[in-house]
Amino acid sequence: MLGDRSFDDTAGSDRPDRRALILVENLSVPFDRRVWQECTTLRDAGWEVHVICPRGEKRDTEPEAVIDGVRIHRYPLRAATGGPAGYLREYGSALWHTARLARKVGPVDVVHACNPPDLLFLPALWLKRRGARFVFDQHDLVPELYLSRFDRGEDLLYRAVCALERRTYRAADVVLATNESYRDVAVRRGGQRPEDVFVVRSAPQTDRFQPVPSEPELKRGKPHLLCYLGVMGPQDGVDYALRALAKLRDEIGRTDWHAVFVGSGDAFDAMVELSRKLGLSEQVQFTGRIPDADLVRYLSTADVCLSPDPRNPLNDVSTMNKVLEYMAMGRPIVSFDLREARVSAGDAALYAPANDEAAFAKLITVLLDDPEKRARMGEIGQERISGQLSWRNSQASLLAAYSAATRGHTPVSAGGPDRTGKRQHR
Repeated sequence: MLGDRSFDDTAGSDRPDRRALILVENLSVPFDRRVWQECTTLRDAGWEVHVICPRGEKRDTEPEAVIDGVRIHRYPLRAATGGPAGYLREYGSALWHTARLARKVGPVDVVHACNPPDLLFLPALWLKRRGARFVFDQHDLVPELYLSRFDRGEDLLYRAVCALERRTYRAADVVLATNESYRDVAVRRGGQRPEDVFVVRSAPQTDRFQPVPSEPELKRGKPHLLCYLGVMGPQDGVDYALRALAKLRDEIGRTDWHAVFVGSGDAFDAMVELSRKLGLSEQVQFTGRIPDADLVRYLSTADVCLSPDPRNPLNDVSTMNKVLEYMAMGRPIVSFDLREARVSAGDAALYAPANDEAAFAKLITVLLDDPEKRARMGEIGQERISGQLSWRNSQASLLAAYSAATRGHTPVSAGGPDRTGKRQHR
């Protein structure tokens, strides 16, 4: 459990005066589940934890909050629209607010920056010059994200994001990778020493994903419920899932299902329109973001869960949170054949050849027709989540990374010297 203090920890339990500052630009906290799990793990290990992040639109809206002992400092941020100029405005605003709030927080022993974007090394460098150690938490491979999202090839902007990634690696004392594929990139492309790269896998909060009794009414009168959970961006494959469902109906002749797509993103409206164009509006429901209790109801009722992320430079090496969440709920999965999807799900999923929508539809049929297979796959997924993929293992790796980053480091926040040689006081 996150509240368990029984870790064998040298990263901070004997140094309760140590302070960590976590920088996030992509999501608010605690909505960002990975970051929140890291915050509470560090707190339980004796660290004083501060977070700087954007405000949410409907939640996490307060400028400042103390939640379960974690101090959160939030700033207003308008998401990018209108191409590169929009991203420049978003990132420029985020950097200005981050620097402003970092000064307010004061001296810290570790600055822990979570990408994207790969620009947070700039405030991290400023804090490093004042005695902090820099932990780079690589949530995404931004060069691969650029190639997969924008389909512009290796143009000038691609070369720019590669340069920013190199600068981030160069500034980091320790790197956190979400899986072994990312770790390999940090060593091979980032020039990191293997001993300075720690795999901290994302893992679902098992207290959040507890099955409840199935509710047949959620199937809208059909025998089966299919479920998609996650972000709906250009690279997330919701369009592949919808086209696969159209093939399931038109080419295989299966209409004994209702599908629900839970989540939102900048492709949400386009996906609703694509569903309409494919004639799926009566069988496909888009909920947007919903409360956890409703999410658990849908997943507990689902017969098959969908992970339609197409193979591209990013998805093939990324761990999909939705796959882990499906597994925590004991649901069988249909996925495209991606390297890290197999590492995560193993035999809890069936794998269609990459980007083959017809094969994806056929595998849905295989599971709909075999309830015993669905049950076995669900059990395998739950066993993997409670075992090798549990957050407990990631906690140990996170604390080992902090121990490595701070080894031999005099606590700045306890009055150690800053770059000028002066003592710092809180």
